[in-house]
Amino acid sequence: MKPLVFLSLLTLTLQEAGTASLPGERAREEQSPEEDDTYASLLVGNYALSPEDYSEVIDLSSYEEPADYGDQISEAEVNSTTLPTRTSLTQSTVVPRASSAHLTTTMPATAGLLNSQSSHGLPTCLVCVCLGSSVYCDDADLEDIPRLPQMTAYLYARFNHISHIRAGDFKGLTKLKKIDLSSNSISSIHNDALRMLPALQDLILSENQLTALPALPSAIEFLDVSLNQLQSFGIQLGAFLALEKLQFLYLADNSLDSIPGPLPLSLRSLHLQNNMIKTMERDAFCDSREHRHERRQLEDIRLDGNPINLSLFPEAYFCLPRLPVGRFT
Repeated sequence: MKPLVFLSLLTLTLQEAGTASLPGERAREEQSPEEDDTYASLLVGNYALSPEDYSEVIDLSSYEEPADYGDQISEAEVNSTTLPTRTSLTQSTVVPRASSAHLTTTMPATAGLLNSQSSHGLPTCLVCVCLGSSVYCDDADLEDIPRLPQMTAYLYARFNHISHIRAGDFKGLTKLKKIDLSSNSISSIHNDALRMLPALQDLILSENQLTALPALPSAIEFLDVSLNQLQSFGIQLGAFLALEKLQFLYLADNSLDSIPGPLPLSLRSLHLQNNMIKTMERDAFCDSREHRHERRQLEDIRLDGNPINLSLFPEAYFCLPRLPVGRFT
C-alpha cells in the first residue's frame, strides 16, 4: 500500500507545479507586439541598440574597398636600384656596332693644355694649375719657363728656381697679359724674349738677380724690377720713353746711380728708393726749356734711401704737382 500512496502524492505535486506555471505563460501570450520589440532590444549600459539602429552605428558602405597594390609592387620591382648582375647585362644589353666609315676621333678641349711639357717632363697643367686662361706654377721647383698653352693670358711662376729666360720661352703667346716671375733666381733675360708679346701689360720681376733689362713691349703699363742687382748701364737709353702706356715703374732696391730717362708722359708712379743715386739732370722730370710744362700725372716719386740731396736741384721739380720723397738737407 505504501508504494501506491507515494505515487499518488507525487502525481498531485506535479499537477500543482504545472498549474502554477500556466499564469506566467498566459501573461507572456497576452503581451502586445510593442512589448515584444522592447524585449528584442539589446541593453548595453545606458544605451539600447536595436537592429534597426545598428546601420547608423556601423555603416559598412562608407568604407572603400581594400587597395590592390599588385601593380605598384611589380613596378617597384622593375625600377628597383638593385645593381644588375653580369649575367643580366650580357643577356639584355646589346651594343650596336658602328660602321668604320662613320668613326671619328674627337680630341678633348684640354688636349692643348696637357700636351705642353714642363721641365719635369710632365704636361704643364699637371705640374701647374691651369684655370681658364691662367696658369699657376708657384713653388713648383721649376728651373725653366714651362711650355705654356697658346690660350695663356696670365702666368704666375713665383718662388721657383728659374735662372734664365730664353728667346723662345714665350713664343706665340699673343694673348699673354701678365707675367709674374718674382722670387726666382733670374740673372738674364734674352733681349727678344719679351719683345714680341703685343698684349703684355704687367711684368713683375722683383726679387731676382737681374743686372740689365731686355727690350720691352710697347703695351706694358706696370713694370716691377725691384729687389734686383740692376745697374744704370744695364738700362738702354730711351728704353722707357718708347713705353707710351707705362704708368707704374718700380726700380727700388737696386744698384742704380742715376735716374733713368727720359721718362714717358704717361708715368704716374716712380719708385727709386734704396739705390745709389747721388745726382740728377735738370730735365730728369721736367723740360727745362719749357717753363709752362706740367706733369700732373706724376704724383708719386720716391728717392728716399739714396745719398742725393734733393734741395740742390730745385729746377728739376717745377713741373711736378708735388715734391719727391727723399732727403732735402
